[in-house]
Amino acid sequence: MTRTLDPLFAPKSVAVIGASASPEKAGYAMMQSLSTFAGPLYPINPRAGEVLGHTAYASVGDVEEAPDLAVLVVPPAAVPAALEQCAAAGVRGAVICSGGFAESGAEGEALQNRVAEIARTTGIRVLGPNTSGFINAADAVCANFMPSVTELAAGGVSIVAQSGGVNLALSFMLARANVGLRIAAGLGNAVDVGFVDVLDHFAADDATTAVGLHIEGVSDGRALMAAVRRVAELKPIVVLKVGRNDVGDFAKSHTGALTGSYQVARQALAQSGAVVVETPTELVDALTALSQVRLPAVEAPGVGVITGQAGPGLIIADSLASRHVAVPTLAAATLTAVSHLLPPLTYQKNPVDTGRPGQTFPAIVTAVAGDPAIDLLAVYALDEPGALDPAGALAGAAVPALFASGGTIAALDGRRAALSAMGIPLFDSPDALARGAAAVVDDARARLRLRYAVAEHDVWQHGRPLGHVLDENESKQLFEAEGLTLPARRVAADHTAAERALAELGGPVVVKVLDAAITHKSDVGGVHVGVRTAAELAQALETIDRIPGAPGARRYLIEAQAERGVELIVGATRDAAFGPVVLLGVGGVDVELGGEPILTVAPFGREQALDAIDRLPQSIRAGHRGGVAVDRDALARVLVAVGDVMARHDDIQEIDLNPVRLTSAGPTVLDALVVTAPQENHAN
Repeated sequence: MTRTLDPLFAPKSVAVIGASASPEKAGYAMMQSLSTFAGPLYPINPRAGEVLGHTAYASVGDVEEAPDLAVLVVPPAAVPAALEQCAAAGVRGAVICSGGFAESGAEGEALQNRVAEIARTTGIRVLGPNTSGFINAADAVCANFMPSVTELAAGGVSIVAQSGGVNLALSFMLARANVGLRIAAGLGNAVDVGFVDVLDHFAADDATTAVGLHIEGVSDGRALMAAVRRVAELKPIVVLKVGRNDVGDFAKSHTGALTGSYQVARQALAQSGAVVVETPTELVDALTALSQVRLPAVEAPGVGVITGQAGPGLIIADSLASRHVAVPTLAAATLTAVSHLLPPLTYQKNPVDTGRPGQTFPAIVTAVAGDPAIDLLAVYALDEPGALDPAGALAGAAVPALFASGGTIAALDGRRAALSAMGIPLFDSPDALARGAAAVVDDARARLRLRYAVAEHDVWQHGRPLGHVLDENESKQLFEAEGLTLPARRVAADHTAAERALAELGGPVVVKVLDAAITHKSDVGGVHVGVRTAAELAQALETIDRIPGAPGARRYLIEAQAERGVELIVGATRDAAFGPVVLLGVGGVDVELGGEPILTVAPFGREQALDAIDRLPQSIRAGHRGGVAVDRDALARVLVAVGDVMARHDDIQEIDLNPVRLTSAGPTVLDALVVTAPQENHAN
């Protein structure tokens, strides 16, 4: 059995099963698309003597040699038999364009299962079904039902899209941006060849310089993360994840896959080294930049913005700021040099506004590029007649540069070749330039994060189920063993023991019901704060005793009351596709300051935890309303511990440390909830 995708994407010979001489048929369009293929092309159709100048064969078994690739353009019911014939004839790769499989209902799902079984048992590599196919522009192999794809220019960008339609849309968008294609593949229902296979193929392909990935839904998120990382370590990868809104039913009808958690997927892919974008336009702008420019792995690359016109420069600076890209103030020496080159009324600190490009523009570029805080240039200038030669102006830049201009298509096309020869991508608008620059910066940050990634086996090799439902005290013991800070506490089995606990701890204390079956204690009167006296304790205990529930004596948790402070929420859940995910957010009365929760896929280490902490609001990190500032290292230990515990015990479904209060003793876990799956689900 062969696992390589070379017979699929770089075949020496191709057969088209269902080829047709009728122009209205899909089999005719596929033959047209493959007309540029330089190797032998075999139309398979028992009723056609010739198709587009090629002799037709009744069966793939009748061909003198076994074709490397078969493209199946037949009705879905005919696909299993045709695929079996291809495998028997020695065909090593197949593209199934037909729809009507798992995306269409139970009958189609049964057909798809049969196709998957044939691929598994014979070793033939299958792309699809329900796909438009693929485009190998570099080798002129276009197994796609749109013949116009043969006109797409070859280049270094490869695409893998879950949808064949999106694969085509992105390919044509890249062409309009004058970015050439290496390979573009639509997975469709992916019964055999999936994301991981194609990404690994791109990672090993020296001709691929950057990768674009479109995802609707994913089943094995961990395998996808590993594949994305393998690519990112070698070349840039940009990901478009669909599913911000509730379109799950539509996605299932489309590809047979659910979209899953949008935010978890985005974080998982970013953690794996990808640049994650929200729209196809952003993906194209990112690939336009990253196909030619890649910075070293650094934490906060500085962008120097140089503009020939103030208005576009403001758009660029504003867009970069919204994407948290640093546009640092230039050093004093740089400012002095620039001030000698520009009139005093222009803004010169960064962005540098030249007013109108003139003879000093190249010297300005050289000065800004030489500033120690600048890692990348983003330059904009209108293509005014005689005002500026972009290639000449940027020739002296000591750092990589991106260039954008406004002008006619002919004028910009005239600039593009010279700039491309210098490794400088050309954009046609200030906002596209900003998106491209932000992608280059995001890629540099992502590569740095990869250095600190934690190997899963370092934690998961010790995995073991807890085996039972934990009450709050047992949950806290779990995190106490991880070295986290918790208030002093006592477990009391009766009122006398509770009175003794109050005496030992001193007031004030928090009195709680201790019962693993009661997960929302406050809702049923199971939490009493500020208890100082025996009378107050008795009243709290009597209230807890009245909580309905299982018969028998109540147990109580008596806990020293922590000092006031800002409250955070640290939790974890087990995502169906990506596994353990840790959440950090703002809780209590400050919850409105927190925005969306900050997610990190576990296990992870200190550096990734610090990255999550640094995304908390600045006011919280600095000490909100006179509270204690965040101890970054101590809070990082909390996040890492929660991730490790979640990863280590595979029957934990949810962890909720709420709140974690910021106190002078450090982040203190005031409440802990650990939810486990039923024990019978984790036998053996």
